[in-house]
Amino acid sequence: MNTLLSRANSLFAFTLSVMAALTLGCILTTAFKDRSAPVSLKVSRVLLKKVEDFTGPRKRSDLGFITFHISADLEKTFDWNVKQLFLYLSAEYSTKSNAVNQVVLWDKILLRGENPKLDLKDVKSKYFFFDDGHGLKGNRNVTLTLSWQVIPIAGILPLVTGSGRVSVPFPDSYEIATAF
Repeated sequence: MNTLLSRANSLFAFTLSVMAALTLGCILTTAFKDRSAPVSLKVSRVLLKKVEDFTGPRKRSDLGFITFHISADLEKTFDWNVKQLFLYLSAEYSTKSNAVNQVVLWDKILLRGENPKLDLKDVKSKYFFFDDGHGLKGNRNVTLTLSWQVIPIAGILPLVTGSGRVSVPFPDSYEIATAF
């Protein structure tokens, strides 16, 4: 009646259907979970320099350096469907030329099995904090925010913003020192 190939095809199609149903069940068990967590951010040092920008015309631009503390308990964010978290600290501010500026200053990948309680002290920004002009000098409203992207085993990739933010006033003058 049925050949060996048609029986193998039926078995393979049934197996794929069962796997798809199980994956959908896995997604639905964690899709609506609240993944937010309280975050404490503190800034211990802010430094502003005027440096030459080599990416465009030879103009001088603002370069900010920030030293900060991060404290967060991300334990309830992890469950059986979370493979890792991609954490990043971003700065958001406005200038005369741009209504919204966003710069990522620091990031970290937190794998399942690692300690989900962050208590980082005196962390320096990992990436340069350049402004494309002089928008950092005297800016009183640079807001730092810790956010994370949840990387699941199966399902959507939710973007979560921590509940703690901090506004940092930048100095009105440039630093002359050569070391940070």
